Amino acid sequence: MTKLHEIEVRVLGSLAEKEITTPDYYPLSLNALINACNQKSNRDPVMALDERVVTQALDSLNEKSLAGQVTSADSRVPKYAHRLQEVFNFDRREMAVLCVLLLRGPQTPGELRGRAERMYQFDDLEVVESALRHLMEREPPLVKKLARQPGTKESRYAHLLAGDVEGWIAPAEAHAVAATGDQDEQRITRLETEVQSLRTEIADLRQQLEDFRKQF
Repeated sequence: MTKLHEIEVRVLGSLAEKEITTPDYYPLSLNALINACNQKSNRDPVMALDERVVTQALDSLNEKSLAGQVTSADSRVPKYAHRLQEVFNFDRREMAVLCVLLLRGPQTPGELRGRAERMYQFDDLEVVESALRHLMEREPPLVKKLARQPGTKESRYAHLLAGDVEGWIAPAEAHAVAATGDQDEQRITRLETEVQSLRTEIADLRQQLEDFRKQF
């Protein structure tokens, strides 16, 4: 399967989400799709896409048979829909899990359960993990379990529609790593300054001792 770029991922995820959460307004007009892509809630990262880039993403998704324009006799403007169901034949659990991963990036099973609530009511984490396993067992796999990040209790899962995510670090954790690096650098600089100051004091003491000896 051809890898998607991040704008295609956002467009595809937005279409899938709105089909489930606002079926009365689906398929989406271009303007509604742009608004869905740029939502500040349930999106990570938050984007500010314009008509040109969303249209380009739709054209690319259409070429990949993943989304495209649909015709409707009662609509005066073009409407757009995803074709994930036709391509992958997802069940409702799989669609909800994948949709959250597309819109919010790597997530733990607990995060997926809470954030997919509007799309599917998971009874417990085992049901979430079952959906994840089904997505991982597809050929090719659509989801991957990531290595657990330092200081975290659970592993996150990521979709693979945009390619592998080896080496992914959560933004907050990446910031913490960078902050720790800055603190270490500051500590080293401070220690180097203190060492240089001590060397200067020792040199002064030696000189004073030498001057004192010369008096006798």
